[in-house]
Amino acid sequence: MNRILIKNAVILDPESGRNEPGDILIADGVFSAVGGQICCEDAQVIDAAGLTAAPGLVDMHVHLRDPGFTEKEDILTGCRAAAAGGVTSLLCMPNTNPPVDTPETVRYIREKAEKADARVYVAAAITKGLKSEEINDLRALREAGAIALSDDGRPVVDSRLMGQAMRLAPSLHLKVASHCEDLFLSAGGKMNEGAVSEKLGVPGVPAAAEDCGTAREIALAAAYGVPVHICHVSTAASVALIRDAKRRGVPVTAETAPHYFALTEEELLRRDADYRMSPPLRTEKDRLAVIEGLRDGTIDTIATDHAPHTPQEKEDFLAAPNGSIGMETSLAAGITYLVHIGIITMAELISLMSTAPAKLLGLNAGTLQEMAPADLVLFDPEERWTVDVSRLHGKSRNAVFKGRELIGRVKMTVCRGKIVYRE
Repeated sequence: MNRILIKNAVILDPESGRNEPGDILIADGVFSAVGGQICCEDAQVIDAAGLTAAPGLVDMHVHLRDPGFTEKEDILTGCRAAAAGGVTSLLCMPNTNPPVDTPETVRYIREKAEKADARVYVAAAITKGLKSEEINDLRALREAGAIALSDDGRPVVDSRLMGQAMRLAPSLHLKVASHCEDLFLSAGGKMNEGAVSEKLGVPGVPAAAEDCGTAREIALAAAYGVPVHICHVSTAASVALIRDAKRRGVPVTAETAPHYFALTEEELLRRDADYRMSPPLRTEKDRLAVIEGLRDGTIDTIATDHAPHTPQEKEDFLAAPNGSIGMETSLAAGITYLVHIGIITMAELISLMSTAPAKLLGLNAGTLQEMAPADLVLFDPEERWTVDVSRLHGKSRNAVFKGRELIGRVKMTVCRGKIVYRE
C-alpha cells in the first residue's frame, strides 16, 4: 500500500471551504483522511510546515503537440512540465498532425498518457482536418474517450457547422470550447493592432477580430439554448460581451490566461517572438478589463494555452509561429499578479485554476475531500523565484515570464496518489 502523510500544511480546498492547518493522508490513490492531526506508522511523511496544500490544478487549455510535432513537446514531456507547475489534469487541444479528428488519434493520446505525470483529457476537433468544411463524427470521438470539442488554433469559420456542433454536444456530454477569431479581420496580423504595432511597423490584429468571434458564439448559444466555452479571452469588449450574456442567462463560460492579466503589448517592443501568441497581448485597458472579469466572476477559469515551439522557430520575430508556454509558471503568475496585490484571495485563485475547470469539464478533480482522487499541489505561497528557462521541464523555452521574479513556488505535486514532482 502506497501511503503519503503530509503534515502541518495549510489545507486550502475551495470545494469544502476549508482553509486551515492540518494533515492529509493519501492511501490507495485517494485522500484517506484530511484535517486535524493524523498518525500513520507506515506512511511516507512529508513535513509541509509553511506550505499550502491545494487540489491539483486543472488546466483546460494545453497544446501537447503530440502526435506530429514532438520536437516541440510530447505527451510525456508536457505532463512533466505540468507536474512541475502543480497541474495534475489537463485538456489537450486537437491541432496536432494528424489533427485529433479520428477515434484512433484520441485513443493514441489516451494510451500514451497512461504513463504520464498528469491526467490527460482530450479535446477532439469539431471539423475534419480543422478545415471548417465538414463536421466530424462526434459520437465516435466521444466513444473513443474525448470529453470536449474545439478547433482551437483557429475558429470554426462556418457558423452553421459551429451551431450544429453546439447543438449535438450536450447529448454526448461534450464541452464545446471556441477559439474566437474573425480570420478576415486578423489576416496577416502579427500582434495587437494599435500604437505599438504602428511604432514597430508590424501588421496588427484588431481587437474586433476576437470580439466578432465572441459575439457570434454568444449569439449561437442564446439562439439554441446550448452552452459554449470561450477560450483565452484577451479584450475588454469580449469581457463585456460575456458579462452581458451571463446577465441575460446565456449559458456561456470563459477562460483567460496569465499573460493576458499580467502583460501587455508593450512587451513586443523588444521584438522577441516569445511574446507573440494568438490572441495577442493587448493594451493596459484590456488587461485591466480581464482582471475585473476574473474578480467579478465573468471569467470562470484560468488556463495556460501552453503552446510550445522550438527555439529555432522563435528566432525570427515576424516569421515565428504564435504561442508561449505556461504550465510551470501559471500558479506563481496568479499569486504574483492577482493574489499578492489583493485583487482576489488565494482560495479564489485555486478555484479558478482547479475547482471551477474541473466542474466545467465534469471531472472528478479539484477537491481535497476524503475519498476524492489524490491529486494535490503543495506550494510555498511566499517564496520568490526567478524564472530560468534552462531549468524548465518541457522541451521548449518560449516562456513569457522568463527572467521575471514571481511569488509562489511549487514544492511537490501528487497525481494518482503518487509523487510526480518534488523540488
